[in-house]
Amino acid sequence: MEHIIAGKFKLGRKIGSGSFGELYLGINVQNGEEVGIKLEPVKSKHPQLHYESKVYMLMQGGSGIPHLKWYGVEGEYNVMVIDLLGPSLEDLFNSCNRKFTMKTTLMLADQLITRVEYMHSKGFLHRDIKPDNFLMGLGRKANQVYIIDYGLAKKYKDLQTHKHIPYRENKNLTGTARYASVNTHLGIEQSRRDDLESVGYLLLYFLRGRLGLVI
Repeated sequence: MEHIIAGKFKLGRKIGSGSFGELYLGINVQNGEEVGIKLEPVKSKHPQLHYESKVYMLMQGGSGIPHLKWYGVEGEYNVMVIDLLGPSLEDLFNSCNRKFTMKTTLMLADQLITRVEYMHSKGFLHRDIKPDNFLMGLGRKANQVYIIDYGLAKKYKDLQTHKHIPYRENKNLTGTARYASVNTHLGIEQSRRDDLESVGYLLLYFLRGRLGLVI
């Protein structure tokens, strides 16, 4: 039986999964375009797809930001439809024997910093910077890096007043421990510098093939 979402997106095979739902290949039956369809059970213990779709909406128009095509509820699932993208930086890293050249790393650094800077300009922290959350585009956009997975994104300032969120301690670790900043491990409220510190660890990882103990 075919599953058609929003009257035009046909659900295909599963192409990925994460802590917050599963990703499927989809096809727009009206024009044949391939899309990515993210599904999350409505009865999830901690549903976050609706929140993530709202962050996607706020980010629309930026370079390296996937286009949000549709969000809604279909049956027992929250559904988000976005651009279909290519391999993640983790996928590419593994296919390159877990070592990028200095030139490749520097070219990636330029795009990674630009993507994070754009999110910050919109008043949000990403808070889960890791190679799995940066994907390459497809076709003419094959050399463009996209930043995805905004489920843990958090507003760090009020865009009207520009007031920053207050300093806090004793917070649980948010994100992925391997790439988390020192302050995040210490339980301190994250800020823009923590996203950038994580980008730094990412670049070290790409150059060295691993991350050693950070003291």
